[in-house]
Amino acid sequence: MSNPSSIPDSWRWATMGEIADVIGGGTPRTDNPEFFGGKIPWITPADLSGYTSKTISHGARNITQSGLDNSGARMMPTGSVLFSSRAPIGYVAIAANPVSTNQGFKSFVLRDGIFPDFVYYYLQSARELIVNYASGTTFLEISGKKAAQIPFPVAPLQEQECIVKEIEKQFTRLEAGVSALKHIQANLKRYRSSILKAACEGRLVPTEAELTRQEGRSYESADVILKRTSKGALHKNRRDDNKKDKLHHNQETSNTNELPRLPKGWAWTAPKNLALSDNNAICAGPFGTIFKAKDFRPTGIPIIFLRHVAPGKYLTRKPGFMDAKKWNELFKPYSVYGGELLITKLGDPPGVCAIYPQDIGPAMVTPDVIKMSVNEKLASPKFLMCYFNSETSRHYATGVAFGTTRLRLTIPIFRDLPIPLPPLAEQHRIVSEVERRLSIIDELEAIVAANLKRAERLRQAILHKAFTGQLV
Repeated sequence: MSNPSSIPDSWRWATMGEIADVIGGGTPRTDNPEFFGGKIPWITPADLSGYTSKTISHGARNITQSGLDNSGARMMPTGSVLFSSRAPIGYVAIAANPVSTNQGFKSFVLRDGIFPDFVYYYLQSARELIVNYASGTTFLEISGKKAAQIPFPVAPLQEQECIVKEIEKQFTRLEAGVSALKHIQANLKRYRSSILKAACEGRLVPTEAELTRQEGRSYESADVILKRTSKGALHKNRRDDNKKDKLHHNQETSNTNELPRLPKGWAWTAPKNLALSDNNAICAGPFGTIFKAKDFRPTGIPIIFLRHVAPGKYLTRKPGFMDAKKWNELFKPYSVYGGELLITKLGDPPGVCAIYPQDIGPAMVTPDVIKMSVNEKLASPKFLMCYFNSETSRHYATGVAFGTTRLRLTIPIFRDLPIPLPPLAEQHRIVSEVERRLSIIDELEAIVAANLKRAERLRQAILHKAFTGQLV
């Protein structure tokens, strides 16, 4: 915020209370249907969340004259500047027609000589300072008295209009650049998705069948190696389903009649056929009485929650830890040590996958995260991660998951999800090419993100110049 010495001599400092009437708002009793559904626009801060237009004509709800008369809501004339004064502080809009607001606003009904658009942009530029006028314990709020004390730089009216015109001219140019950057950002996201889809359909690198034909050598197809191991423990580690899991269980993946045709040398299989033979090669964290929040500690064995599993990335934000002694007694079977797959059971969509890093020590999964120890003689964990994060896998996962608020995968459902498996050498080539292309995308996304931040800084710089008299 500018101090009094930083404005031109032709300007003067005032307060919002000197250049406007500060008006609060109110909410009619929600249990009285006669107060809502009328013709009076009623604005709440939620109506301005994500709102990008300068003016607003209505909110999600209207109130009646009776609702207005029986609450703290007041009519604000056209041109009033609405400013959210709590939960959150800082949303701004200009009333395009007479409106009322709830108690989340301190609105400014401007006096003669003050251009509403000038106030609109000033309040955007001064958010950090304005928050200092707030108080409260549960949440911060600016009172009407405090709102009236907010400093305001008064420029001559004609100059206010010229400044607004210049702000909007520069913002128009800036927004064109921001729009182009966001378009690139969206295209990169689509390209990332298309890379994973092509990888899982045999369209990213030459197939093993094609290469061996050109090189005059033989190879072992995926179905041959799966058949060769079919009598082993890979098919014997399925646990008994509980009653709920049986209700939602999908059909065996051995019935591939409805699955798409695969490239030569590939085969449809399932996670249960690609896991190690250990009893807990595919499992989620413990349920019930043994997994208790009272055993959480500031340090100890890391606990892997849903928030730690992102597509292709193991995250460490907001860490949680289990008591090491309790972990040693009860939770080792639900733990990962490095190289295992982590798959989310819940989410929109479920089935997001990351690999637990090597050499960072053990960690345990919660009931909402599946861990899978991969038999690397059959499958590359990185290839399976690429597949589980692809649109192809999401299609199958969401098709068999269940739930009302959030889709959920059970262990039996996950064990039977269809996986298109290439020969092992081809998997490694696919992974190398995916990593090469995604690294390029990562670099481009970082450049775009940096330029978007730069654009926001430039926006603030324009506003700073505008209200220190340096823009025109």
